[in-house]
Amino acid sequence: MKKGLLLFALISFLFVGTTNTYAQNDLSNQLDVELSDNNSDKIKDKKKDKKVEEDNRLEFLGTPVYEAEDFWKLITKGIFNLFIILIIVRYIYYPVTRNKDYLFTYLLISLTVFLLCVLLDSVKLQLGFALGLFAIFGIIRYRTDPIPIKEMTYLFLVIGISVVNALANKKISHAELVFANLLLVFVTFGMERIWLLRHESRRNIIYEKIELIKPENKEALLEDLKERTGLNIVRYEIRRIDFLKDIANIRIFYYEDDSK
Repeated sequence: MKKGLLLFALISFLFVGTTNTYAQNDLSNQLDVELSDNNSDKIKDKKKDKKVEEDNRLEFLGTPVYEAEDFWKLITKGIFNLFIILIIVRYIYYPVTRNKDYLFTYLLISLTVFLLCVLLDSVKLQLGFALGLFAIFGIIRYRTDPIPIKEMTYLFLVIGISVVNALANKKISHAELVFANLLLVFVTFGMERIWLLRHESRRNIIYEKIELIKPENKEALLEDLKERTGLNIVRYEIRRIDFLKDIANIRIFYYEDDSK
């Protein structure tokens, strides 16, 4: 009799435990279904709100007239990029070279490349697009005056900064973007103002002693230029020669601190 009661109690316990397990599994499955339904409802609501927003959006010729998010993103990125380029071009490059032509060129090329990248970013060309821009602008040569190595380096710098700032997406944090820009600014400033302490200046002069431009008269030409300008000229470049007028256009290079 006692064995029968024990067996009955054991069977009852196993039955109750199994029932509870099934009940817990059913409750868990029910919660998962409810969460899935809630997520589906939220996704549907978002799609519905987006569709309503698109329907209410003002368009002209199939193109939206105003997109608040994209518009303010363009303004923010544009101001930041212009700020960085101005620091490099106006306050690092220009005080050393005093060349207004390249100042004008760098600012406009930077602005053009930035707007081109931002407005065509929806095409999703990304890296290939950026490398293509480097290839295009890297082969630029002005017919009237080849770009010197230093100016070409600054050209690559302003193009690279503009491309990076324009194509930066959510995968790049704001801290990373700001750090990359400031790193380029500090390195450029250090190379121009700290490590290269002696600033080489240059001037273009019209020279009339045409007979001294011959290679064998190189030293005589240099001494004559030093005597007539009063500058400690370290080197010179003969840029143009006009045999009809017997004049030559010569660019002289000297250290600014030696001329003071």
